[in-house]
Amino acid sequence: MNGNLGRLTRALGCSVQRGDLLERALTHRSADADNNERLEFLGDALLGFVIAEVLVERFPDADEGQLSRLRASLVKKESLAELARRLELSEYLRLGAGELRTGGHARDSILADALEALFAAVYVDQGFERAREVILAVFGETLMAIGQGETSKDPKTRLQELLQARRRPLPQYEVVGVFGSQHAQTFRVHCTLTDGPEAADGEGTSRRRAEQEAAQRLLHLLESGEEPFSRPRPRPASL
Repeated sequence: MNGNLGRLTRALGCSVQRGDLLERALTHRSADADNNERLEFLGDALLGFVIAEVLVERFPDADEGQLSRLRASLVKKESLAELARRLELSEYLRLGAGELRTGGHARDSILADALEALFAAVYVDQGFERAREVILAVFGETLMAIGQGETSKDPKTRLQELLQARRRPLPQYEVVGVFGSQHAQTFRVHCTLTDGPEAADGEGTSRRRAEQEAAQRLLHLLESGEEPFSRPRPRPASL
């Protein structure tokens, strides 16, 4: 850990009284068993709530799906890593030798996790209201720039951003059928997630349109919390 922690707390606009919390928030698991994973877990939940609260207040006419997409775009790994870079967080990270050799200080996932852990450290040390102030200060310009126009992104892009925000793998698309004549074909695509049972089908006059419809249906399923539905697969013929 190279940087001066006093400079970091000044950049955050607060002073964390418990230095052990601050150091733990900046310690990657490659460096020590006493690392930031538990704080990152707490910070992830804290950040999600604060951003959700702000979006509900700012966009009173947005529906749940729109709000979920706006939040996903703000808290995804890449967005958090960019904010961490503005704070020059890489200078304060404590990494193991292997991560140092492979450039871990610049890796999006490590930076994003450290930022969330940092938010949690402020919460544990000074309470919710102070942590909320710090989060809003760090997100200031980003929050000002975001608008409901973000929801105009196509379904595949929105699905990818939602999955990244939830730290889940990207979806898999498979063409499972092509119907109709050569000049009037209909494609059917099956969209699945490798880490869960969620799945959805889509149809369209091109593979791309079928993928977009499948992505839209899977988005709705994930945002609504409905029970996953998977299209039955044909059984192999008996031998």
